[in-house]
Amino acid sequence: MNVAIFQFSLFGINTYVVYDPDTKDCAVVDPGMLGQQEEKAMTDFISGNGLKVTHVINTHLHIDHAVGNNFMRQTYNAPVLAHKADEPLGERMQQQAYMFGINENFKEVEISEYLYDNETIRIGNGELSVICVPGHSQGSVALYDKADGFLIAGDALFKGSIGRTDLPGGNHAQLIKSITDRLLSLPDETVVYPGHGPATTIGEEKRHNPFLIH
Repeated sequence: MNVAIFQFSLFGINTYVVYDPDTKDCAVVDPGMLGQQEEKAMTDFISGNGLKVTHVINTHLHIDHAVGNNFMRQTYNAPVLAHKADEPLGERMQQQAYMFGINENFKEVEISEYLYDNETIRIGNGELSVICVPGHSQGSVALYDKADGFLIAGDALFKGSIGRTDLPGGNHAQLIKSITDRLLSLPDETVVYPGHGPATTIGEEKRHNPFLIH
């Protein structure tokens, strides 16, 4: 599958469109668009490439990753997927906004379908495997495309860093265990697309990530 990357303004969130170039089915992962300009960037890409949105997938429901869920649901009538453990975050979008000093009004995010560890999401002829990686939030997941060798890691793993654990649902020891047990076991050449910042690889983070080297 192909991956298109958008960086939106709310904390520099990376939003991904994962799509099968043959069937044109796509999933939008972590819809972080805020405002008409960013929403138009997304809809222009989808329409310009003739894509059909079959899923909206959340690696977790912190506000920067989830602010565009309701727009995507209303525009494309696509189900919103997230882990049940993050449902309280989706219900508290307005409180999250206040915590970060954001004065916009936000509606809660309702999950259409829960994500489960090791389940497979079909996007056209492609597949994304769900890997639960709690620690940044209790419902954090990563999405792995084994056939094409990439991982969308959300805010679990970054280039040279890991997710913060001082937000609601965070647990540092749990996050380190999630990364070590579930992500670093993937092939070294796996490309990692994080929730913020540039892409990296599993092998690069094994060798050089200061939070993971003992």
